[in-house]
Amino acid sequence: MSDTLATAAGPPAGYNLSYFPDVPHTVEEARRDAYSKRIEDVDVANPKLFHHDVIGPYFERLRREDPVHVFDSPMYGRYWSITRYADIMAIDTNHRQFSSEASLGGITLFGNGQDRAPLPMFIAMDPPKHDVQRRTVQPMVSPGNLRNLEPLIRERAAAILDALPIGVEFDWVDKVSMELTAMTLATLFDFPQEQRRKLTRWSDVATAVPGGGVIDRPEQWVEEMGECFGTFQKLWHERAAREPGNDLISMLAHGADTRTMPPFEFQGNVILLIVGGNDTTRNTISGSLLALNQNPDQYDKLRAHPELIPGMVSETIRWQTPLAHMRRTAAEDVEFRGKLIRKGEKVIMWYISGNRDADMIENPDHYLIDRARPRQHISFGYGIHRCVGNRLAELQLQIIWEEILKRFPVIEVTGEPDRVYSTFVRGYRTLPVRIPRRH
Repeated sequence: MSDTLATAAGPPAGYNLSYFPDVPHTVEEARRDAYSKRIEDVDVANPKLFHHDVIGPYFERLRREDPVHVFDSPMYGRYWSITRYADIMAIDTNHRQFSSEASLGGITLFGNGQDRAPLPMFIAMDPPKHDVQRRTVQPMVSPGNLRNLEPLIRERAAAILDALPIGVEFDWVDKVSMELTAMTLATLFDFPQEQRRKLTRWSDVATAVPGGGVIDRPEQWVEEMGECFGTFQKLWHERAAREPGNDLISMLAHGADTRTMPPFEFQGNVILLIVGGNDTTRNTISGSLLALNQNPDQYDKLRAHPELIPGMVSETIRWQTPLAHMRRTAAEDVEFRGKLIRKGEKVIMWYISGNRDADMIENPDHYLIDRARPRQHISFGYGIHRCVGNRLAELQLQIIWEEILKRFPVIEVTGEPDRVYSTFVRGYRTLPVRIPRRH
């Protein structure tokens, strides 16, 4: 893979966490800080706010006072923050005026659509090309295929849980969340199970910022993602030479609308499928255990009523919001909610904020596993770009919790999680836990 491609796809060469100002470390301090600023100075795209989990008050203020908010960032350029649920839906379903196209900047804050156009992938495309590429991989997550996968996922979940140490502290992210999702992702790609942690690593690197604990410098992104793309390009050629198989690479290599896609598009779709197949499930598995420990009344309720697991899964996906934002680019001048968004400007749909919008979700700051409408959240997006693997994510989460409740009356979180530095992936690097010994 060329350095030009890698630089275009990865983090900016000048990106450095030291650029961003330090932030409060408690929600109370963050609330005072959020409301002490001039509204035009509120910058919600500081990854340190997400790392310390203090972003909430800043979005709260924007939802109340300036829900279509513009900020000129030296790092990202001019960007609009859309923070209310209904406004996010309006933009997410209007691909004519608000484009996902990689050539215009794609789906994250980074791309500027000029010298830094991101890799093309079907989530970063508008119709009709988006539709045909998405349709090619859709059979992998069809109801029938999920029924076929369910026994395998359950067998693996049981084996993972049965191997956990009892009475000693361990990292839940490493032992459970990463393991189950890596095994499933390797199955979807027909990737060697003994090398499954490469998929986890590539997923982490793909969305990492230099200095955030995953990579130290942009050149490291080039090196590691070069290995990823080289590996998958080889697999593409191998699968293309065989009869079609039931795996994502074979589907793309043999699909009528994808088999002639250029390497850039294949590489972009590889990133999309790795990150999409890994981060949502992995971080929600970790987030569910953390949320239940932070809300012990809900943990008690779940133990007493295991039939609430599906609702708990949906509530955790809302609560966690594993992908904090998606970006669109204005395809023309648009007047939106009284603001003029100019052609070419970045429009950021903050799903994490929409999921806390009291106009749409009752008691949004409370974690409630028995909500009347638990799937009302916006974490999977809306419209044509709604997450293609949402049912698979829910299935893995439901299975792991069914198996947990069969085995362990309680799993205790023993310390603070180490969260990632990212305005995009809302995830965990570590989560220390202990399973008490039974007496």
